[in-house]
Amino acid sequence: MLFETNNSLYHLIRAMRPRQWIKNLGLFAAILFSGYLFDAGSLFKTSFAFVIFCFLSSAAYLINDIHDAHKDALHPIKKNRPIPSGKLSKELAKFSAIIFLTLAFSMSLIFINEYFFLICFLYFIMQIFYTYKVRNIIILDALLVSMGFIFRVLAGGFAAGVSISSWLILATIGLAMLLSFGKRRSERTILSASGLPLETRETLARYPDSLLDSMISTSASFAIITYSLFTFQVSPQESLGIVKRFLPASLSNPKWMMLTIPIVIYGVARYLYVIYEKKEAESPERVLLNDKPLLATTIIWVFCIILLLYIFS
Repeated sequence: MLFETNNSLYHLIRAMRPRQWIKNLGLFAAILFSGYLFDAGSLFKTSFAFVIFCFLSSAAYLINDIHDAHKDALHPIKKNRPIPSGKLSKELAKFSAIIFLTLAFSMSLIFINEYFFLICFLYFIMQIFYTYKVRNIIILDALLVSMGFIFRVLAGGFAAGVSISSWLILATIGLAMLLSFGKRRSERTILSASGLPLETRETLARYPDSLLDSMISTSASFAIITYSLFTFQVSPQESLGIVKRFLPASLSNPKWMMLTIPIVIYGVARYLYVIYEKKEAESPERVLLNDKPLLATTIIWVFCIILLLYIFS
């Protein structure tokens, strides 16, 4: 029997990395900024696409853990994952990955559309290519991981059938690169502090700290600049009708989304603090959930966007 005990199911769910499903919330970016967040049809399709991407990404995580089990067993944190620790058999993991892939691809083609199916297929191929070929090539490995975030944003647009701003794509690239290089910087710090060789993950040994610091700084600046330019594009033409009559003529039609720029700057700065001072950015999704200032910043940012684009428009 593949599932002999409830423990097998528990460890399978852990191996699926549900905490990392938070990355799939990127699918909602397209409808959030296009004004369709509260459109029932668009919201339902995007939510269904989110579920599909959770199956798809979990299959990729299982395949990755199977491939890296022997190396992850030496890592101070990854050794506790179900597959490297031996709590979940590789046979069960392989079988589950096949089931998840079958569900994801069939549902994407039957219930969404062929464009969403194509982006799902390309996303999975990219993940396999990363696991078996690219992960030990510095810079390219981080760029390929960043592509995963871009695919999520595109997938959300394809699922709901809404247009996606090129500036949103560029801002996503900047944020994704910041997360990718920040993750590698923190992993180097953790391995060094644990007294373990960086060769535990080959690519980390090839990244000099100076290069990672430079890429982190560049990515942070790029993310802030492109997001700032993006806010000029998404601001509604007739916004804040409630307070507009109390404003002088010079402020009758400003780009109100600019108000969210300071929030983004603080969020990026807080993440840099986590990387260099708290040294806990090896798992971006864990940082978002556990770092209260960063979580509060994210919630406030989303609230302000909804307020500016939906309630006051």
